[in-house]
Amino acid sequence: MPPAPEASPALQEFKAQFFKALAHPLRIRILELLRGRERSVQEIQAALDLDQPTVSQHLAVLRARNVVISRKEGSTVRYAVRDRQLGELLDVARRIFDSHLSGSQTMLRELKREARRGGGR
Repeated sequence: MPPAPEASPALQEFKAQFFKALAHPLRIRILELLRGRERSVQEIQAALDLDQPTVSQHLAVLRARNVVISRKEGSTVRYAVRDRQLGELLDVARRIFDSHLSGSQTMLRELKREARRGGGR
């Protein structure tokens, strides 16, 4: 495989800012919820048992990084994932995490077996 071309500092910063927008557990929960369909702040609040200021704050971060889009429907603002490929990114991340956790579980079982045999001293 040929080496990846070097990204410009501006592109690296763009990528870093994108991933920073995703780097919060509540934002991941919101994105998981939005990947199915668009929702209002009130629907997100109810589904995740969060207060309005918290939901709005996290949606603002996601909107500022163009991760979600919003549209006005009467007096309600509805949010959706901007790019459906984000769902694929979340799926790939989940597979990576599953792999890491499976490895951790294997090591934990091995440590427990070792401790029972007295090998942990």
